[in-house]
Amino acid sequence: MRRPPRFPPSLTSAVRRLLPRRVRVRLTLLYGVLFVASGVVLLTITYLLVSHSPAKYVLARTGTGTLPAPGGEGGLTLGRPDGGSSGLLDAVTRELRDQALRQHQAEMHHLLVQSGIALAITAVISILLGWLVAGRVLRPLRTMTGTIQRISARNLHARLGVTGPADELKDLADTVDGLLGRLETALDSHKRFVANAAHELRTPLTLEHALLEEALIDREATVESFRSNFERLLEISKQQARLLESLLTLSGSEHGLEHREPLDLSVLAGQVADASRPEAERRGVRVRTALEPAPATGDSALVLRLVANLVENAMGYNVPGGLVEITTGTATGRSLVSVANTGPEVPPEQVQRLFEPFQRLGRTADDGHHGLGLSIVRAIAIAHDAGFAARARPGGGLVVQVAFPLRADRPGRDGIRRPALA
Repeated sequence: MRRPPRFPPSLTSAVRRLLPRRVRVRLTLLYGVLFVASGVVLLTITYLLVSHSPAKYVLARTGTGTLPAPGGEGGLTLGRPDGGSSGLLDAVTRELRDQALRQHQAEMHHLLVQSGIALAITAVISILLGWLVAGRVLRPLRTMTGTIQRISARNLHARLGVTGPADELKDLADTVDGLLGRLETALDSHKRFVANAAHELRTPLTLEHALLEEALIDREATVESFRSNFERLLEISKQQARLLESLLTLSGSEHGLEHREPLDLSVLAGQVADASRPEAERRGVRVRTALEPAPATGDSALVLRLVANLVENAMGYNVPGGLVEITTGTATGRSLVSVANTGPEVPPEQVQRLFEPFQRLGRTADDGHHGLGLSIVRAIAIAHDAGFAARARPGGGLVVQVAFPLRADRPGRDGIRRPALA
């Protein structure tokens, strides 16, 4: 049950409007209020202690009374020698007692006034010092704010570069520098992606334009030549459709999952293996499976696309008579799917580059591969909080393994790449 607000929203809004907007002013007021409050408490305690201190009274007794003179020497003797009471002694005693009480009250009043004046003076000084201290404390923040305002998309390489002790401000500056670095990397990746996508689309569009121009300017064109051009245009159009579909899949999987459902990687891998056998026979590639139950949760359509991309990539970058191995299973709390092939040798330093969009190894766009297969695999794996890893095989080929959590204990996608199990 939701607790009702302690104060009305209108009162809270009014208080917020009354507060100053500048942090420096707020800190100065805070310093001043704390100092004045501490001074008032100290003044109150001092006043109470002094006011309750033992008072000095003049005592009277029967017999001869002696009032000491100033300095403690000699004095004045009052009363009768026989010890009888004296009215003069009583009167003097009462007068001295009243004078002592009036003097004590005057001293307390004087103490209160002087302490109040001293508190007011020191409060003003503390406010001035608080203003200076707040400005000194906030100076690095103003410097960082100015630097961040000067940073734009054209100079994301700039950094705050704050030096000094490892305090909260240094941690904030380092965090901002890390954020700028990630933004720069993401922006550079986006620029490369757009440039590569434009290049991939420009090539078939140029070819389509040339085929159409050829059909228009060729006055001796026949039905067969038109048919040939149209067939080529149809094939180019299919390639563009596949490219656009891949781009949409890549973009959609990078935005995370809208729903999750129980699935088994072995079932999805079996479906992909059965569907890919005709193409494998056409290419002269053997498909071998070793499927063990591998339960997971996620979007079954995206996971099916992940496995299909791995298998298509393994068949497309293979050798005649080669082999594609599809394996599923569980290990150390993870559900695994692994696809290996016997393709050409892959330099180890080039393996991670293959997961970037439009990166191909020894291929061109004419073979129907656009270099998006492993990029889609990476995006789908990240969306499922799955780790992925790839390694080059000594005899040629590649092994790609994706490790899904057995259960989706963590909601959403954090975008952190985790190493898959070896």
